[in-house]
Amino acid sequence: MLTHPNIDHVVLQIGPLALYWYGLTYTAAFLMFISLGKRDARSNPVWNQAMVERIMLYGLFGVILGGRFGWVLFYKWNFYMSHPFKILALWEGGMSFHGGLIGVLIAISVLAYRTNYSFWKITDFVAPLIPPGLAAGRIGNFINGELWGRVTTDSLPWAMGFPNAYSVDYSYAMSHPEWLSFFKLHHALPRHPSQLYECLLEGLLLFIVLHCYRKKPRNLGKISGMFLVCYGAIRYGVEEFRAPDAFMPQLLWDLSMGQWLSIPMILIGFMLLINPFAKTAPSN
Repeated sequence: MLTHPNIDHVVLQIGPLALYWYGLTYTAAFLMFISLGKRDARSNPVWNQAMVERIMLYGLFGVILGGRFGWVLFYKWNFYMSHPFKILALWEGGMSFHGGLIGVLIAISVLAYRTNYSFWKITDFVAPLIPPGLAAGRIGNFINGELWGRVTTDSLPWAMGFPNAYSVDYSYAMSHPEWLSFFKLHHALPRHPSQLYECLLEGLLLFIVLHCYRKKPRNLGKISGMFLVCYGAIRYGVEEFRAPDAFMPQLLWDLSMGQWLSIPMILIGFMLLINPFAKTAPSN
């Protein structure tokens, strides 16, 4: 069994000011988004640098506000209603991808309304730029030692013990006596490093799929639909290896919140892919 390196969450601290890994990975995500967006704009006469910068600005606000409020609404509503000022404590972590996606879509809707570009034209441009940012975010989760995976066999070569999961591992071992001696010996249980699974699948694999798919001309909404289907399917599958959040109640059919939120993504994505009216959509 491998052991998580238990990296300090703070990269650099000067007096009361601190730079956190979580913030650093989000910064890296936005820088990659901007770099890839400007590169794509240079090779497509439909776009200009000013419009790309507006997309970045609107998307930045959308993902931060949507991601944070999605976390509050979908995952820890009762906690934040009792501690409302904690909503602003972004450095403590807690962002929802599905909330961030909703926030970005709202921001794009506003931008499309204020420009001559269609909503789907913008989303098709943005979708292939997202996966590298997702990969960076999952690396941040791994560094923080959070969102670890389910307990697995210790014979799995990449199974990993997470020091931050000590209390959870203890409770698991107490309720599963077959793991008690292992826990007493190692002070941790072997778990799937699900953050790395998501990094490779949501980040690298999805990036490759979308960039291959968009090489041919596609009707409006098709690239967006492929993103929704692929991300939703990947997230739904990876949730089977990810430990359920201890603070979440059991949901219908024992599906996780991430799985429930991914189902409408997949359905909407399929609708976009098979939409027979996509050909008549405006080009901008």
